[in-house]
Amino acid sequence: MSGRAAKRTVEPAPKPPDGGTRARLLHAAAEVIQEGGWGSASVGAIAARAGVAAGTLYRHFDSKADLFLEVFRTVSEREMTAMRGAHAGSKDMAARFDAVVGTYAGRALKNRRLAWALVYEPLDASVDEERLLYRRSYCEGMAALIREGIRTGTVPNQDADLAAAAVVGVIAETLVGPLSPVARDAGAEEEIVRAIVTFCRRVIGLPAA
Repeated sequence: MSGRAAKRTVEPAPKPPDGGTRARLLHAAAEVIQEGGWGSASVGAIAARAGVAAGTLYRHFDSKADLFLEVFRTVSEREMTAMRGAHAGSKDMAARFDAVVGTYAGRALKNRRLAWALVYEPLDASVDEERLLYRRSYCEGMAALIREGIRTGTVPNQDADLAAAAVVGVIAETLVGPLSPVARDAGAEEEIVRAIVTFCRRVIGLPAA
């Protein structure tokens, strides 16, 4: 990877549909988490960003953990929508595989602090459970794509579920360093994405692009 500093274009925090104070709190929480992780998202910081009193949060959410869970779901659904769009926009199985893997990695790298908080940062058990559901959903979609590749002869016959889990594991582990808040120079985004796509192709037996 290049020793040059990565050039990043940070994507704005997800803005939920207009829904008054609750929507403002969700958006404010996402912005605070995007800037400093879950640990920076105190009730006071979120309320101040939303322009409401701290006690107002508890009129819309049972607890801060409940708010965090809703933020996680909102952002995760945005990411799943982006990957579904990448899948739909490519013609053959190999191109769809590259697009989905590249979209996952590329979007994480464009919003590194938020991605780190969503995927790796310790938090409440309810968010951990939601993380597992999100990862399972991603694995299921990846397994379906691999099965298509097996049917068409694009990739060798294999256990699609295990292969999908391996692909998701490669992406998650490879992104640990680049996404870490303490990383100094993780390399250029395009180079990292290209490397991850190459690694994942090898996992399922796709030839080099």
